Amino acid sequence: MDHSGHGMTMDLPPFTLGRGLAFSPDAFFLIGCLLGLALYGWAVVRLRGRGDAWPVGRTVFFTLGVLSVALVMCTRLNDYGMVMFSVHMVQHMVISMLSPILLLLGAPVTLALRALPVAARRGAKGPRELLLMLLHSRYMRIITHPVFTIPLFIASLYALYFTPLFDFLMGSKPGHIAMMVHFLAVGLVFFWPIMGVDPGPHRPGYVMRMLELFAGMPFHAFFGIALMMATEPMVQVYRDPPASLGIDALSDQNAAGGIAWAFSEIPSVLVLIALVYQWYRSEQRTAKRADRAADRDGDKELEAYNAYLASLQTRGR
Repeated sequence: MDHSGHGMTMDLPPFTLGRGLAFSPDAFFLIGCLLGLALYGWAVVRLRGRGDAWPVGRTVFFTLGVLSVALVMCTRLNDYGMVMFSVHMVQHMVISMLSPILLLLGAPVTLALRALPVAARRGAKGPRELLLMLLHSRYMRIITHPVFTIPLFIASLYALYFTPLFDFLMGSKPGHIAMMVHFLAVGLVFFWPIMGVDPGPHRPGYVMRMLELFAGMPFHAFFGIALMMATEPMVQVYRDPPASLGIDALSDQNAAGGIAWAFSEIPSVLVLIALVYQWYRSEQRTAKRADRAADRDGDKELEAYNAYLASLQTRGR
């Protein structure tokens, strides 16, 4: 039985969806997913216990986000991804683009700020105070700024797959885990300011968020097209797939390119829908505040405007 550089079997049978979705946990990601769900659940229970509400939809989104990570990292998709470029690309696209969006829609930072206990005495630094310090730190302002996030988002494709770095990381289990964690982290810092659900140091307006979104997405499409148009395998790791798979390396690479190209549209649509909905809700809240202000002051602004129109009419006589 052949093995890869970090112990995963290489003589896998031909890929089918059923085989790919079979449970095959990676200990690091399994523990991480269970811990994430447990901490989020604890925070929700803590809020409910003191009589505070927490939207069910946010809990559903966060749970789906965690499950999407588990789907690609705790099944045999992770095993097949070591020897099939197309399956690896599914992993990459899900964990870097779909999972971050779902996790961020769960508003985990907002939940943590509401659930974490305040320091016992003034001037002390408890978990909540430390989180606030991190959110307002210079480090966080840098890594969530589009000048940083957009190039990082793009470099995670081109500087990784088209250099020997990818082969190096795929050669060991810690390297493979680090690469997948990197994909997830890059997706989170890229989409965090765009989604705008959680508080953060970079909070642009809705139009700017849309521009940031569309600034990064085309590069995924170009990357996919480059893989589809290539006339020879471009990534060393996938040049010689195991004979047991019954696949051609170039055809598999072309399929990986098609997945990268097609997948770039899915998060764009999801985020755009979320942004339009947030914008609509924001406009509704603004209108309600204006109505309440008008009720309090007797609609003085409207009266002043009517008086101005009346003065114009008087001058015209």
